[in-house]
Amino acid sequence: MKKDDAVYLKHILDAINRIEEYTQNIKHRDFIKNHLIQDGVIRQIEIIGEAAKRVSNGIKEKYKDIPWKDIVGMRNKLIHDYFGVDIDAVWETVKKDIPVLKRKLMDIKTE
Repeated sequence: MKKDDAVYLKHILDAINRIEEYTQNIKHRDFIKNHLIQDGVIRQIEIIGEAAKRVSNGIKEKYKDIPWKDIVGMRNKLIHDYFGVDIDAVWETVKKDIPVLKRKLMDIKTE
C-alpha cells in the first residue's frame, strides 16, 4: 500500500472515531435537536469523503466492496447542497453505514 493511501485511510478512520465519539449515548431525537453535534458529524463525513476521493485507484479497485463513489458523493452533497441536507439521512449513515465502513477499513489495515 502506498504511503499516501495509508494516510488517507487513517484520516477516514480518525473521522469515524470522532463521529462515534460525538454520537455515543445519543438517540435520533437528540441528534435532530443538537446542531452542534450535527455540525461536527457532517464535518467528519466531509473529511471521510475528501480522503476517500484521494485514495488511489489501485486501492479502490482492490476493495470494490467499499462504496467509494457513494462516499465521495455524500461529501459533495454536504458541501455543495448544504441548505438541503437531510439530517435523517445523515443519522442513518452514522448508524448503518459508518460501522460497516469502519470494519472494512480495519480489515484493510490488518492486511
